[in-house]
Amino acid sequence: MTPRPRTALAALTLLACLLPGTAACSHSPTPAPSTSPAAAPQTSAVPAVEADAHLLPGMPPPLDPHDLYAADRPGQLADAVRDFPSRVYVPNTESDTVSVIDPTTYQVVDTLHVGHQPQHVVPSWDLKTLWVNNDLGNTLTPIDPATGKAGETVDVHDPYNLYFTPDGKYAVVMASADRQLVFRDAHTMAVAKSVPADCAGVNHADFSPDGRYFIVSCEFSGELLKVDTASMTVLAKQALPQHGSMPQDVKLSPDGRTWYVADMVAGGVWTLDGDTFGPPTLLPTGKGAHGLYVSRDSRSLYISNRDEGTVSVLDFATRALTAKWRIPGGGSPDMGGVSADGKVLWLSGRYDAEVYALSTDDGHLLARIAVGAGPHGLCVYPQPGRYSLGHTGVFR
Repeated sequence: MTPRPRTALAALTLLACLLPGTAACSHSPTPAPSTSPAAAPQTSAVPAVEADAHLLPGMPPPLDPHDLYAADRPGQLADAVRDFPSRVYVPNTESDTVSVIDPTTYQVVDTLHVGHQPQHVVPSWDLKTLWVNNDLGNTLTPIDPATGKAGETVDVHDPYNLYFTPDGKYAVVMASADRQLVFRDAHTMAVAKSVPADCAGVNHADFSPDGRYFIVSCEFSGELLKVDTASMTVLAKQALPQHGSMPQDVKLSPDGRTWYVADMVAGGVWTLDGDTFGPPTLLPTGKGAHGLYVSRDSRSLYISNRDEGTVSVLDFATRALTAKWRIPGGGSPDMGGVSADGKVLWLSGRYDAEVYALSTDDGHLLARIAVGAGPHGLCVYPQPGRYSLGHTGVFR
């Protein structure tokens, strides 16, 4: 795949900003789109001219070409989620439940019974549904975030994790045991195409700034895939340099230039250029590096180090580690998300049947909350953003 110049993307977005009536560069929240696939946003009021030629067709244009997370500022909730109660949804893999926490009281207010081995709670592209990935149950359980209640399950095979293409057209099921990426209709979950992954343990991903490709981590074979979004084909594959690597979460820097891949065995994050898909470089952070979360001001990356009970803080501008927060008494911080106001980092304690709430000011522990067994892909909801790319909440 020929790399697309980033300057071209910036220029095209600037052109969109200059067109009358466009909201392309507004930093105010935009209404969430309709749940109908046919009604996926066609870049707001921007005419179908050359302004968005390099973007995946149907993808909303970036608010800021220099900051992919410009729509994720504190409290900047889309109209579709503005009235949802603030909750933290915790899938307990060994209890087959989802614990629902009120973040204002730090209390579990409900326990939802779902399918077998729920791995992640994933916001839909249109922000209106939370999907519980019941991996060994081969189902998805929808949760209505307006009421916090679970709906009827949907049959989906091996849904370890779930993402959505930036145009809102497809859900991408990370079928880890099946060694497949399964593209499904984002609303009906009907299969559109099953793509052999040719690696073991597909689990996490993120999308390029233009939405044209995404990079996937393969946990059990220590590899990365580069996948073309539109054609649904694997473009390239590479093995990580360290023997025995177990890549986990994947996250793109705000400027769209650097990809970060957490690696539990390597004890840090790999950095690479996604356009060239060249060899990565390791930045050590701590034992069991696992989850990656962007601060609300787009300046920092929070890295959960599961095997040592810490969180490392990385400065995007310098790529330097600026702090390491240690959970008092130890813990196993895994997956989670940042509160809507940006003040709290929520993480599941995978091996300790608990959830941690950490202050993003200095990392001190605000609360330690008992939940079910094996808590994993925790979802803080609602969060700011115009649309969701999936996982526990990747919003743009």
